[in-house]
Amino acid sequence: MTLVELNQASTAQRAAFFHSQCAAQRWVERMTQSSPFANKEAVLNAAREHWAQMGEADWREAFDGHPMIGNLESLRAKYQSSRDHSSQEQSGVDGASDETLRALAEENQTYFDRHGFIFIVFASGKGADQMLDQLRARINNSTGQELKLAAAQQLKITLLRLETQLQEI
Repeated sequence: MTLVELNQASTAQRAAFFHSQCAAQRWVERMTQSSPFANKEAVLNAAREHWAQMGEADWREAFDGHPMIGNLESLRAKYQSSRDHSSQEQSGVDGASDETLRALAEENQTYFDRHGFIFIVFASGKGADQMLDQLRARINNSTGQELKLAAAQQLKITLLRLETQLQEI
């Protein structure tokens, strides 16, 4: 979508675009109300500002918009609106060893059982082994620590999505 198209889109169309970037409804509403935008940097700045005003319920809602890393079937079935984003973001699991994929699946479930939400990591450019290492490094953090870390990762994911999906022209 171009910046002009975004600015000229209906409220529902803008909301759908922003929802495909991040599933936190309050964030989507604020982004939708913030238009028109002068340029892409204004969109990114608004995204940062609005995310900074979100709290735990918003973060968890955004996390729910992601499939568990490596679970591409869940991605296709449940998260149609962000499917293409997540497939590209998680491409580091392609070609991973069966052992690594099993460990990711098992430890993701352990993480979920411990913290109540899936492991969120900015996966772009990371291989499966790197994601597994990060998961192992964070799994024993307190849930409060993980909420803050995951929220920071979510912002990075959202900003990358906006950067790649929104054309300046």
